Amino acid sequence: MKKTIFIILIIALLPGLALSQKNVSKVGTAAAAFLEIPVGSPAVGMGGAFVSVANDATALYWNASGITSVPTNEVLVMHNQWIAGTRFNFAAAVLKLGGTRTLGLSITTLSMDDMKVRTIDKPEGTGEYYSAGDLAVGLSYAWELTDRFAIGFTGKFIQQKIWHMSANAVAIDVGTKFRTDLLNGMVIGAAISNFGTSMQLAGRDARRFSRIDETKLGSNGQIPQNIEMDSWDLPLMLQIGVSSDLIKTEAYRWTFAIDALHPSANYESINVGTELAFNEYFFLRGGYQSLFLQDAEGGLCLGVGLTSKMLFSNSVIKFDYAYRDMGLLENTQLFSVSVGF
Repeated sequence: MKKTIFIILIIALLPGLALSQKNVSKVGTAAAAFLEIPVGSPAVGMGGAFVSVANDATALYWNASGITSVPTNEVLVMHNQWIAGTRFNFAAAVLKLGGTRTLGLSITTLSMDDMKVRTIDKPEGTGEYYSAGDLAVGLSYAWELTDRFAIGFTGKFIQQKIWHMSANAVAIDVGTKFRTDLLNGMVIGAAISNFGTSMQLAGRDARRFSRIDETKLGSNGQIPQNIEMDSWDLPLMLQIGVSSDLIKTEAYRWTFAIDALHPSANYESINVGTELAFNEYFFLRGGYQSLFLQDAEGGLCLGVGLTSKMLFSNSVIKFDYAYRDMGLLENTQLFSVSVGF
């Protein structure tokens, strides 16, 4: 009976995959695409199937309610050498407020090296340099309403910059986790991310000088104009998942997770992942991202982790690594370190 219920739940997590492939793709129609880059070596190592697992500081990205599952205060930093020579970084802090309440703070950045400003007249460079970068700062609050159900909220400020232009937005994330009595305490998780205002670039690079009417006296080529940019929505994401410990003993734990993704700027897809833990000390992870996604690149993910107590203290330090295949874009590698205290 339990297996039947589990299969039904998995089927319920496949929202319109067949129908979605017939729609027109919305790829590239949202601003702040960096918000879709997955964070955390454990999560990426499990193929991004993490919305119901969400048990470390990266829950601030995946499912804010998950920070209630973090046993102590925790600080985490992550670095990802992202595609095209860019750098993606994530830092998070979780503070236990006592009782059932938890507070979280997260910072996400995407940056690049300075590049030469080139023109048709000066293809080797004008002597000036420009850069581009993205930033998101989030403040989260979560609490356990019961011993089985938790809910969390994140408010965040988002900014994108390129040379003298910038765009800002605010957004909220909402997440929940529910632990059942099925299959060694199967957990159901759901999260809505990036529900907020649209973004519109503005700045002095949109300022131009031109001559409006050559037939009028007094008209000249130094009349200022401002080019108004279009506004673009944030990449709204609905993610629902289940996870369960298929094997759980004092020495071993084998967890399986599956997520269904419904983004506003792409087709629906499925993430699957697994984690094998030895005495909660050494971890092996594997997964696959973007199953059934049309025109997906790569998808295989692998990871390892190590947990150890720090000398002369009760603090716990975790080292995690993940590999993600990106198809034609080759691969990315993530490193994260967290300290619980």
